Amino acid sequence: MEASDMAVPISIVLLVAFGIVCVGLRSWIHVRRTGDSPFRRGPAGGGRVAVIAFAVPFVVAAVLDLTGTGRLVSSGALAVAGAVLAVAGIAFTMWSQLAMGESWRIGVDADERTALVTRGPYRVVRNPIYTGMFAFAAGLTLLVPNVASVVGFVAVVVAIDAVVRRVEEPHLQSAHGDAFARWAATTGRFLPRVSGPHAA
Repeated sequence: MEASDMAVPISIVLLVAFGIVCVGLRSWIHVRRTGDSPFRRGPAGGGRVAVIAFAVPFVVAAVLDLTGTGRLVSSGALAVAGAVLAVAGIAFTMWSQLAMGESWRIGVDADERTALVTRGPYRVVRNPIYTGMFAFAAGLTLLVPNVASVVGFVAVVVAIDAVVRRVEEPHLQSAHGDAFARWAATTGRFLPRVSGPHAA
């Protein structure tokens, strides 16, 4: 049996793993440390809704693939590369979440001020959690390459970029002023030295 034949079960396992590790486990750690839920309601659309929306296109892609609909390419090597990238995305997302310490949140509360985190991956990237999520989504797209997964990946990137530009970074700018501006001037939005300094 080729790796591509196992792509759908692997993608589902990885989606569940992402939910357990990067949402469930990280939320549990946060509650244990702070006594407070990390989920915030705000202009970012609500943390729980965003988490569900992130998974939907890849579940749809898996269902379509199981019905024999629309796989763009069938390649064992591509499936292996996708699985490796997705696992790396989970690991990088969790590392970035842990580096935030008690400042980690899902969603934005405009009235809340947390410490500005510039350690670990935040030394070179302002939003490494999203970098890890992009890698994870790209891995799932390679695992199950059909129209739903491709559209889902593009939608994830566009939606997250919009939230970061319009909500999260303006909130940090407002909360931290010059400290944020100095940090933003030396880091990329999602990749080191890529995506430029903070700008809407």
